[in-house]
Amino acid sequence: MSNLSKWFQKVPQWLYWSLLPVFGGFAIVYAGNKTKTQPWIYIGLGFVAAAFIFSDTSFAGLVWMGQIITAIALRNKFLAKTFPHPLSNLHESHLTQLVAQYHDKIDINTCSKHDLVHGLDLPIVYANEIEDLKREGYNFTSLEELAELIGIPEATIKRITPLVTFGFDINKEIHHSWRRLNVLSMDELVELGLNMNAAKIIVLERQQRGGYKSFLDFKKRTQLPLHIYRHFL
Repeated sequence: MSNLSKWFQKVPQWLYWSLLPVFGGFAIVYAGNKTKTQPWIYIGLGFVAAAFIFSDTSFAGLVWMGQIITAIALRNKFLAKTFPHPLSNLHESHLTQLVAQYHDKIDINTCSKHDLVHGLDLPIVYANEIEDLKREGYNFTSLEELAELIGIPEATIKRITPLVTFGFDINKEIHHSWRRLNVLSMDELVELGLNMNAAKIIVLERQQRGGYKSFLDFKKRTQLPLHIYRHFL
């Protein structure tokens, strides 16, 4: 059984305290404080106040039951928020996605090589290639590009999907990346190192069917092998 499965089998100590009538709401307050989740703190205090207000009425039991049901409902979210191990080692997709909701994602375009290797558990060869393209001004926009440009296997792409995000740097996009393929002339493309046939295909396709919407759109429409224009990216 994985660390993740074991972790989600735990019953937090505060959950037992939440079973107590009247004061059990403070257990929810503790859970909110532990995870820095302000709404949980308010909910817990609300149950405490309601327990005192309705303590001598027929509503006391309903408040108590509501407190217990709420605490149980918050259990998995609490465990997800407090999971202590690196997310890169997680392989159970539904639990990984739950944990990833409450942890900062790694931005492929702004992260360090350390984040790629130790945060995402990527082999150094992939991390180096990502760094090289970023250094040349390339902005990644999707996981598909990591597979197409870097050759990261599908299983790895699936594993890191809930852990990453892609920021947008307009300063890079102005002077670099595949977006130049939408504006440069045939001669300009040749000057940048493309052969004449490739430049002709790129420009004619663009004139006939409009600008390229993404790098993958460009790749599919031109059918040009990556090695011809990789230096251009």
